[in-house]
Amino acid sequence: MEVIELDVASLIFDPSNARTHDEKNMQTIKGSFAKFKQQIPILIDDNNVVIAGNGRLQAAMDMGWDKIKCIRSDLKTNTDKTAYALADNRSSELAAWNMDVMGEQLQSLREDGFEIEDIGFDPKDFEIKELDIDGAKELDASDFDNFGHQCPKCGFEWDDNKSSSNGPLEPDGSEIG
Repeated sequence: MEVIELDVASLIFDPSNARTHDEKNMQTIKGSFAKFKQQIPILIDDNNVVIAGNGRLQAAMDMGWDKIKCIRSDLKTNTDKTAYALADNRSSELAAWNMDVMGEQLQSLREDGFEIEDIGFDPKDFEIKELDIDGAKELDASDFDNFGHQCPKCGFEWDDNKSSSNGPLEPDGSEIG
């Protein structure tokens, strides 16, 4: 596939694009463009309608770009174009993060002076919180001898340890029946 550079104004947003881009997402795309330029071309059909990359096109327009890199798809039917657009968006949505690896990479980027906010990450989401354990007590089984429960809806109280059976209890703690 050949990457071509076209006038931004010559491209047409997919009128049936199912994917939306909120302000945070648009800021992330623009931040990526500002840092790295455009690394992934927009996929278009023979009529310059965007199949994949509507968010990238919007970001380029918002940033005042005149040209953008594109790849012309060989998909011919509207069914195939729509199915591909949905699959392209869904496949990334279904992927999972390895949180340990991502955390290490983000920390390394921060140590190198990279602003991770520019690519959509909030440092507050990845800070390790120190726990204050002064005065904390290690629990043992006797701490649960008088462990009662209360229904949050009706207020009924019961204690698992007051019944020798596994049956329900009356409000006074006696066994029903």
